[in-house]
Amino acid sequence: MGCEHCRRTMLRRASTETQWGTPDMKIADRFEFRTKDPVLTFGPDDMVIDAVRAMSEKNYGASIIVDPARRPVGIITERDFMRRLLAKSLDPNTTAIREIMTSNLKVARDQDEISDWLRIMSNERFRHLPVVDGDGVLVNIMSQGDFVSYTWPDLFKDVKTTVSKSVGNAYQLYLIVATILLYTIVMVFALRK
Repeated sequence: MGCEHCRRTMLRRASTETQWGTPDMKIADRFEFRTKDPVLTFGPDDMVIDAVRAMSEKNYGASIIVDPARRPVGIITERDFMRRLLAKSLDPNTTAIREIMTSNLKVARDQDEISDWLRIMSNERFRHLPVVDGDGVLVNIMSQGDFVSYTWPDLFKDVKTTVSKSVGNAYQLYLIVATILLYTIVMVFALRK
């Protein structure tokens, strides 16, 4: 999971403060965070077949592996089943989850900002993010899909904010001038024919 200092350093490097200082949305602010079904969890000594069956039944792409205090110690995904179980011809009935789980786990806090984690998840190529409370206890899991729904609606709002801040309050004036210039250019070419 890494130390708290390392996590803070990583988030600071991926700072979501825009160049104008507008903070992004927090994970806890997402509708998906508040309304998701409970996280599917297993212990490291549980058998893989139990995880396969439960994940298939619930149509989950990942499950979190927790210690007795519900602190994440790993994650298993459909990709783990493919690469670490099937490709090695291991028997899911006799293979413990600890043998195939990913244990180098990144975890978020509910007050972390979404765009930090979108950037990190994209750069480091992982799709599922356990979310823990201040004591490191698992409270939720978010996926890139949960975050992507944030990006489209807010992208347009961010573009408007960016344009208005970069050209000041007179951005409508710039828009009108740009439209007139474009119209003039089109008319010049149309009249030449």
